[in-house]
Amino acid sequence: MIIFGVSVFYIFGLIGTGQFHCPHCGGDRDYEHRTARRFFTLFFIPVIPLDKVGEAVRCQTCKTRFDPIVLRRPTTAQLASSLPAGMRAAAAIMVRAGGASDAAVRVATDAVHEAGAADYDVSHLQADAGQPTELAVEPLRNLAANFTQDACERQLANAVRVGLADGPLNQQEREALHWIAEQLGMTPAHATGVIATVEQSITRG
Repeated sequence: MIIFGVSVFYIFGLIGTGQFHCPHCGGDRDYEHRTARRFFTLFFIPVIPLDKVGEAVRCQTCKTRFDPIVLRRPTTAQLASSLPAGMRAAAAIMVRAGGASDAAVRVATDAVHEAGAADYDVSHLQADAGQPTELAVEPLRNLAANFTQDACERQLANAVRVGLADGPLNQQEREALHWIAEQLGMTPAHATGVIATVEQSITRG
């Protein structure tokens, strides 16, 4: 007699591995992303894969399983790198728009240092400023995705200070600032407000 049927036995296939922020451990950990499938069996041996019944992300440290949506959360390392990367992009855009005066370069490098990149120097800024504008899109959008609106406003304000370092903003610098603000998820009105606030503070100072 041949015995066959759909077994309640599941086989978990590996989809991928990497690092994620484990909610249970409270830090960055290695994970395995696996999927479970039911199998058609012949003599109790799984032969033909049937429907996929779900996926799970398993922390390799605490062994807890999570819904794959947990992988959308940034890791601590990603958070630490996205702030300086976003400020580097904004500083480079502003230096290219207004010219690399000594004052602008100094303010730009100071802003990136403040964002967390202590070893950033003039050579890095020159290299960044020589890159196509499109390459600034991803780091600016990552900054917006991983940080609060207040943090994005501070980075835009720092970009304004780069533009103001060698005098009033010119039209090209204003356009650059609004482009940066757009990548950070700000409306034109919001960007105008941040720019005006910084301009007024510099004038009063």
